[in-house]
Formats: sequence, C-alpha cells, structure tokens
Amino acid sequence: MSHAPQYETSYGGGTTYEPGPELGSGECFPRQSTGTAPVVGHRSEGGRAARRKKTKGSRGPSSERPDALRRLLPQALVVAFLAGGTSAFVADDKAVELTVDGESRTLHTFADDVGELLADEGVDFGAHDIVAPSADEALASGDEIAVRYGRPVKLTLDGQRREVWTTARTVDGALRQLGVRAEGAYLSASRSKRIERGGLELAVRTERTVTIMADGRERTIRTNAATVREAVAESGISLNGQDTTSVAPDSFPRDGQTVTVMRISGHKEVREEPIPFDVRRTDDPTLFAGTEVVERAGHQGTRRVTYALRTVNGVKQKPRRVRSEVAREPQTRIVKVGTKRLPNSVAGADGLNWGSLAHCESGGRPNAVDGSGTYGGLYQFDTRTWQALGGAGRPQDAPAGEQTFRAKKLYVQRGASPWPHCGGRL
Repeated sequence: MSHAPQYETSYGGGTTYEPGPELGSGECFPRQSTGTAPVVGHRSEGGRAARRKKTKGSRGPSSERPDALRRLLPQALVVAFLAGGTSAFVADDKAVELTVDGESRTLHTFADDVGELLADEGVDFGAHDIVAPSADEALASGDEIAVRYGRPVKLTLDGQRREVWTTARTVDGALRQLGVRAEGAYLSASRSKRIERGGLELAVRTERTVTIMADGRERTIRTNAATVREAVAESGISLNGQDTTSVAPDSFPRDGQTVTVMRISGHKEVREEPIPFDVRRTDDPTLFAGTEVVERAGHQGTRRVTYALRTVNGVKQKPRRVRSEVAREPQTRIVKVGTKRLPNSVAGADGLNWGSLAHCESGGRPNAVDGSGTYGGLYQFDTRTWQALGGAGRPQDAPAGEQTFRAKKLYVQRGASPWPHCGGRL
C-alpha cells in the first residue's frame, strides 16, 4: 500500500507529520493540520503585552520601532518561504485511480509517468501483460491506470494442442478474447472458472457437422464428439461385431466430414499349400559327361495357411493371410552330374548300323519308355542290364551317346540276341 506525502506542521517545540484521512482502498492522502498550535514566527498576545510594558519603562517610542522591525523581518521571510513550499507541494500531488487485475484503488502520487507510478507501487509487468495507458505516458491528476496480467493457457482446440496467453480472468473471457466459438462446444472447465496467474489447461471441442452413411441411409448431425465412434453413436447407429467405419473410429471427426459405416461378417479358413523342394547337383567323375543320376528324390513340403474371409456391406473381399505354419519340411533332390569323358568307340561294334536299330526299338527317342515301364532309352535297356554295363540310374535318363556306347558293349558280350525283333537291322 502506497502512502501519499504528509503535510508538515510547525510548532514551537518542533515539526510533526499528520496523515490524511484513509480511503476505502487503504491509501492516505495529505491534508493540512487544523490544530491550534502556534505557527513559527508568531507569539502569544500575553507575551507581546508584557514586552510592550517592559519596553515602555526603559525606552522611548523612537528607539522601540527600529528594534521591532529588526525582529519581525526574519520571521516574515520564514513565513513566506513556508507558504511557497507548501504551494509547490500541493501542485505536484496527483490523485489517480489504479486498477490491477480488476482491483481498483485511488491514491495520491508525485510520479511523473505511469511507469514511475507502477514502480513506486511495486507493480511488475511483462511482455504478456497489458498496461493502459502505456508506461511512458505522463501522469495527470484524475487519470485512470489499468494493469491486466497475462495468463498462459494450454489449449487443446478440436484436437490441436498449443499454448496461448490471455489477460482474461475467467474461461469465458479467455474464449471471447481468443475468438473461440463456444456455443454448443464441450469445455473441460466451466466458463465461470477463474484463471489464476499460473494459467490452466483447457480442452475445447467446438460443434461440427458430420454426415453418417449406414445401412443405405444418410444422417447429418451437429456434434462436439471427441471421436468418430462417439459421433456414430450419437447418430443412433450401433457398431456390432466386426463392424467399423471408413475412417479410424478413434480419430477426431472434422467439420463437414462424411463417415461410412461398414457392416462386416466373416470367418477364418485354413488351407494347405505346397512348399517346393530345392535341387542340389554334385559332380561325379565316375559318370560320363552328360549323364545325371538322381541320388535322392526330392519331395514337396506342406504349409498350413490361415486366411480371414470377410464380406463388407454384402461384397466379398480378397482373403487376408493372418497366419502360416510349416506342416512338413520339403526334401532336397540330390543329383549327380557325370564329368567322365565318353569313349569314342568299342572294338568289334563300331561299324554296325546303330541308328537303324534305335529307330526300330524306340523310334529314335533317347527318353522313350515302353508301356510296362520296364525298358527305356534308344535301345530299350532294362535297368538291371543297364547298370551291369556300368550305367547309372535309368537308361532313358542318360545321353544318347552313352546309350549307344553301352549298347555296343552289350553287343560285344551277347551279339544281337538282346534285340530279337530289331537286331537284324544291325
């Protein structure tokens, strides 16, 4: 609380200070003393009479006048000085009204401008505060000065969070100051709630228009819902089972947005799918070049795959794979690949017509197999005879050159007897 200067009142025994009357706001303003104590430079009538009587008995009138003038002159100067100082004191004193955050008080001040007044009164202000008139404005008696403190508000408006400043002291005032339309809006705090200087957190969801499409019907509503799911429920539509919406149900509904409800039905289905086997080839120097022998047959594996099958608003959707597990691992096929150089001839059999024999036995097809599956290749070897001649695997899997080489060896051993019907063509 600021106190205005007090008038000085001089008495014969010294100087005292007398406060002015107190105002409702608690401030004091100066006033002149109404006491009966004598002012410096004046004497009592009894004292003057006694001095005149004493003077008459000792000095004449002519000698008394100069002494009296000498005594009165200094006193007159003192009185004139005090009168001039009091006039200046009263002229500099200003009566102003100061309102700080809605609390008003009237006070007297000698400050030259608003900033000096606020400093004298201990009123601090910052960049987010409002001072009117401005701090450098000159003061005059009768002025009204207002200070409104800024308050931080952590505002979440329609899902968007930001920090703003306001000089309003209530939520309602802050909304008006920030230009937020509050009619029909959801507020996390009442409009009348006071905003302290430390600020507050405030969530506002304004009223929006949202259109809901469901079951062949269209519904348009006004809502301040926080999620699309809430807006759908407000429109009187229920989401059951796997039902969902065209936008995320937990997303924020925007003004003018259209949301489609999707009625979903479906089930899961397990399917077995084959896993292809790998083939590994290894070189074998014991086999003639061009010969491949399957050492281990490969076989496919099996995978169990679970699919989600669903229908959206009556339309079947593409199956969605949700889980997969291997029921049987595939087995790799191992193949031996011959690298041995094939001989050019067999003594005693090179000059025969092997092409004619092959044409008669198999139609000249190296991979030919008879109807029983027993004989194969150009010369229709059985597997046992083929392997006895040094062949690997099945004859129909060997190159044509190797088949002819093995046939020549067989002829050297047994003549044309292995081919009773076509041997005469040799």
